[in-house]
Amino acid sequence: MTDQRIALVIGADQPYGQALVGGLAARMHPADLVLAAGRDAQRVLDTTERTAGKARTRSRVEGWILDTADEEFFFARAHELRTRYGALDVIVSATAGVLDPHASEADQADAFIDATNVATHAVLRAFGSMLRPGGCLAVVAGAHATLGHLSPHLRDLFDGASLQQVEYAVESWRSALHLRTAREAGWPDGLAVPATVAQVAAVRAVAAERRARDRADGTLVVAVCPEAPRVPSLRCSVTGEGSEEAADPVLDLVLAEYTDPLLYGELIRQGEVLPWYGGTPTEEIQYLAP
Repeated sequence: MTDQRIALVIGADQPYGQALVGGLAARMHPADLVLAAGRDAQRVLDTTERTAGKARTRSRVEGWILDTADEEFFFARAHELRTRYGALDVIVSATAGVLDPHASEADQADAFIDATNVATHAVLRAFGSMLRPGGCLAVVAGAHATLGHLSPHLRDLFDGASLQQVEYAVESWRSALHLRTAREAGWPDGLAVPATVAQVAAVRAVAAERRARDRADGTLVVAVCPEAPRVPSLRCSVTGEGSEEAADPVLDLVLAEYTDPLLYGELIRQGEVLPWYGGTPTEEIQYLAP
């Protein structure tokens, strides 16, 4: 491992991602580099300038435009990043769809699924191979992202699935939403629970493929729930409410010198595993507009 550590935060143009960038820059060393990535160039610039100007910031911070909505551009930029830096020590995907509660969810489904699920799949495919041995790749999801929150007959779509199978299940759900057959098929009325369950299923799929190698060299691949005390996890991840407080447990995890091997491939909240089969079908939890 080189003396310099490099961390990449995808979603740095959203409040929770901004908090992660600030926390990493404060905790890492002066020789280290934090890459603040997102699709909104102005917000990425604001994040880098705001972080660089804080007294507690120690490491360098660099902005990086990554638009997960443009697959060709995204993978080209990922290749450029690989060419420039080679490998990454910390990768955090904090992209999240945002729903306006005053608008129809059906009309927002494509944008939400693209930002939450398609983005997660792209990050795992583009950056998973860039993770340095001993590093950490974390995908931010929600507390209701466990399999038990789906109807029983839908669970096999995600349990033990490959990444390709998760992608197929997500697109099947999207099609059902467009055809207005999702409720008949047993999907929850809202979007957040299926989307976040699929995020964790994608992480589990990638983790299953690389588990033996990663556990041998201390590499960690996880999903994380950024829930802070008194702050609903889905809200804080997209609106910024409690973001700095919520970021601390995630920062503790991704920067830890040692992590329990039992955390590997799981959904983690406050350092503890949320059981994959836990939860019961419930009222949909909404992502709120900022």
